[in-house]
Amino acid sequence: MKLSTDLEKKFNEQITLEFEASIVYRQLAIEADQQDLPGIAAWLRHQADEEIVHANKFIDHVVDRDGQARIGAIAAPEVPSGLSMKEVFAAALAHEQKVSEAIRELYRSADKEGDYNARPLLNWFVDEQIEEEATASEILGRLELIGDDGSGLLRLDAELGQRPAESTEDE
Repeated sequence: MKLSTDLEKKFNEQITLEFEASIVYRQLAIEADQQDLPGIAAWLRHQADEEIVHANKFIDHVVDRDGQARIGAIAAPEVPSGLSMKEVFAAALAHEQKVSEAIRELYRSADKEGDYNARPLLNWFVDEQIEEEATASEILGRLELIGDDGSGLLRLDAELGQRPAESTEDE
């Protein structure tokens, strides 16, 4: 079933938002690198790569349904320099919440049009966003517990640096 013109436009907006999320995570990784926290920086770079995988899933869906996948304009991320790691993960959580709402809105639009072919993909993303928000929230909570304890921050840095690398291509 071919996507409607309206849904194709909304899927393309989501593709752009996923690439924007990748850039936001890359900028947050730079903040961690500049503070000599290579494990946190690596975790954030992996997260950036995962956002590209998400964009690719939406691109594949649009193309598979005879649509024209398009990446829209992406502004430079609004991430001020000199953020604390608590502020970095608060920004990550806020962006994940933005993406979650966009996916819910896309789901509502697909339902309104009776586009049941989009449901499997959107169901996967609803579940994924629950996980994404929970992870960012958990790390933020741990950073709040750590407070100004440098050794605690270094332990978290080491732990987050253990995240295995993933490909930007869907497997």
